[in-house]
This record gives sequence, C-alpha cells and structure tokens, in this order.
Amino acid sequence: MVVKHTNSPALKEKSVYGVVAEFDRPEALVAAGHQIHHGLGYKKIDALTPFPIHGIDDAIGVPRSILGYIVFGFGLFGLLNAIFMIWYTNGYDYPLVIGGKPLFAWEFSIPPMFELTILFSAFAAVFGMFALNGLPKFYHPIFEMEGWERATDDRYMLVIEASDPKFDIEQTPRVLSELGALRTEVIAK
Repeated sequence: MVVKHTNSPALKEKSVYGVVAEFDRPEALVAAGHQIHHGLGYKKIDALTPFPIHGIDDAIGVPRSILGYIVFGFGLFGLLNAIFMIWYTNGYDYPLVIGGKPLFAWEFSIPPMFELTILFSAFAAVFGMFALNGLPKFYHPIFEMEGWERATDDRYMLVIEASDPKFDIEQTPRVLSELGALRTEVIAK
C-alpha cells in the first residue's frame, strides 16, 4: 500500500482536486464505493474502470441520467414539427387536390413524421450526451496521478473530490486505505 503524503511542496502550490484510490478487483471497488457512499456519506464520488461494472452506479450513488427525457422531448418536437410542416404546406400554403386525396391525410404523412422524429431524437442523443458529460474535455486533474492509465487496463479507481462536504485531506486517504486500496494519492488541480 502506497500513500502519497499531503505535505509535499507540489500540493502546497496547487489546489487539491481530490483523492484517488486504486483497487485490484472490481468487487473491492464496489464494496469500497458502497461503504464510502452509503456508510460514510460521501457524495462527490467517481469510479474509473476498464469496463462497465455491475452495481457500481448504485454503490457510489450515481443518479439516473436525464438523457432519455431529453431525447423523448426532442423526438416529440420532431414529430410535432413534421405534422405542422405537412399540414402547413399541403393544407394551407399550397393546397393541391390530387386524385381526391384530402389536403391533410396522416396515412400519407407517416414517412416524414417518422424521419423527423428519428432525426431530432438522434441529434438530441448525441449532443445531449456531449453536453451532460462535459465533452470535449482535453484535460482532467486525474491525468496528474501516477499510473492513471492503468484504469483503462487492469486497475479500478475510486475518486473522491475535494468539493465533497465530508472530504478531509488527511482522513479521506486513510479511510480509503482501510477499505482495501492498494494505494491512494492526493491529486492537485
């Protein structure tokens, strides 16, 4: 177990982003995340893993995403936009009676309604995901951690941000070490 000390000169010059704890198994990460969030009451927690881990969202208290509601709203807007566009062009702006067809018939309007619903939903999903994730992000303080790239290979990392009300620069690394972290490190911004 390695603990980088918080009284290093580099940390005194910069503000603290948080503490990162490294685990060797996904089960240990989930157990530590559950204990940190539900047992000790930390709220600003994140997990870095090489693959999705079942149960980590509940363990660290990640709320459900609102992206589905955004996509549904934009899809509905696309559908209503298509209905209005078809009604306006066929029934009001340029009415043409062809073969006895009514000026506005929903049966013939299904393809453009479907296409605009899907188009608006797809754009909402892509751009909503970028906005909610804060992307593009070219730098993150976690890149300062020694060995952070192992989170994409064979390590599981738990991050507790310094903006958490329960965060203590001396006690938080100690708690993470007691929960089985292989090493902890205080990260500066």
